[in-house]
Amino acid sequence: MKTDTVPPVTAAGAARAWTSATPPTGAGSPTGVTQRNVPRSGAAIARRVILYVALVVLAVPFVVPTIWMIASSFKPLSEIFASPPTIFTDSPTWTAYAEAFAFQPFAQQYFNSVYIAVLVTLITMLVSSLAGYAFARIRFPGQNLLFLVVLVGLLVPGEVTIVPLFQMFKQAGLINTHWPLILVTALAAPCVLATFVMRQFFIALPGELEEAARLDGLGRVGIWWRIFLPLAKPALSAVAILTFLASWNLYLEPTVYITSPELFTLPQALTRYTDAYGGEMWNTQLAAATMTVVPVLVVFLIAQKQFVEGLAHSGLKG
Repeated sequence: MKTDTVPPVTAAGAARAWTSATPPTGAGSPTGVTQRNVPRSGAAIARRVILYVALVVLAVPFVVPTIWMIASSFKPLSEIFASPPTIFTDSPTWTAYAEAFAFQPFAQQYFNSVYIAVLVTLITMLVSSLAGYAFARIRFPGQNLLFLVVLVGLLVPGEVTIVPLFQMFKQAGLINTHWPLILVTALAAPCVLATFVMRQFFIALPGELEEAARLDGLGRVGIWWRIFLPLAKPALSAVAILTFLASWNLYLEPTVYITSPELFTLPQALTRYTDAYGGEMWNTQLAAATMTVVPVLVVFLIAQKQFVEGLAHSGLKG
């Protein structure tokens, strides 16, 4: 008598099957009935128009200052506070951008912010994914209590701990170096928030994935690296954006730990554009601020889909 053999289920196959379990949009309902595009009613169209108008109105306080900053960076200094005010100038100039690099080592300061933010982001993604996996998938005594203690880190302001941290780094001889900015940011509140995001994402993953991985002989590290981490790309994208922005916008910590201009980061450098009389060089400062903001804005616009998916704390789309 002939019997059919069923091939064993591997962890990778289970992961692929799980990620493709949800049918694509428009493929059909759970009952197999094809959904038809129903024409929108007049009330639905009106609600959508009202929603779009409300979103545009709410976006004005955020978009207009950004446009004014970029446009004013091309103005002569005398036109920035002209009355009546104007957004665009008739005689744009690149002088402020050249002065931004001539007044101080802005290129070096830009590089400092970039490499610190990238390094902090990578460390945070590694630590938070490991910690999030441990809190989500490993059962041990006091697990919930320990996770609660970790979350308390979000409630502690950075100003409370900066004095003891300064004394600690001073004794270690790390003042006026970038190590305090890297270590404090990578292991402080941004990492706690990242751990929370990763834990919530890993909890949503089905246990069958882990069981299939164990049948393949994978241990905890193998399951985390080969199964869970590839599925966590949306959550990792959200963690990367949040952490990068937190490191990019640091101001208090660089002011406390850094004293040499060539070691400054961008938020610290933006405050140093003053003339010999202590007056603000507004057009130069706005040019430097534009170069600081625009790249981060572009990155966020490109990755906003992954950012929203990651914050949804779910491995399924739709």
